[in-house]
Amino acid sequence: MRFVLDGLTVFFPYDYLYPEQYEYMKELKRALDAKGHAALEMPTGTGKTITLLSLITSYQLAHPDVGKLIYATRTVPEMEKVLAELKGLQKYREKCLREDSAAGDEASAVAASSGEYERGSILALGLSSRKNMCIHPAAIEGADRE
Repeated sequence: MRFVLDGLTVFFPYDYLYPEQYEYMKELKRALDAKGHAALEMPTGTGKTITLLSLITSYQLAHPDVGKLIYATRTVPEMEKVLAELKGLQKYREKCLREDSAAGDEASAVAASSGEYERGSILALGLSSRKNMCIHPAAIEGADRE
């Protein structure tokens, strides 16, 4: 779904948005607008990851000067889940932008013809420690890949 939150078009790759997710996004946007910090908490299983990624990447698209999002996780499997969510979000956003262009949305048509969709791409990098990537026997021996 795509919706507007306080003037920001938010790309959210699912059909349903929980009220808690919407409130979470409002608080994140408020912190970004104020160029401040935020500490937000939601229960397990309420979609914190996709909520944060949807709002932040939509904000970055609208405000290219905002900078990077650094998302840290404790384990490699957690990082892989985040990157999978981000990949799905990227596909959804690209689909929306293509549909806008095909429907004759003037701003999208201009963006498509000028190559600005590249600006709309999400660049993500998953980093891990040497113990999870190195093939040297001494490093592997003590590796904890969780």
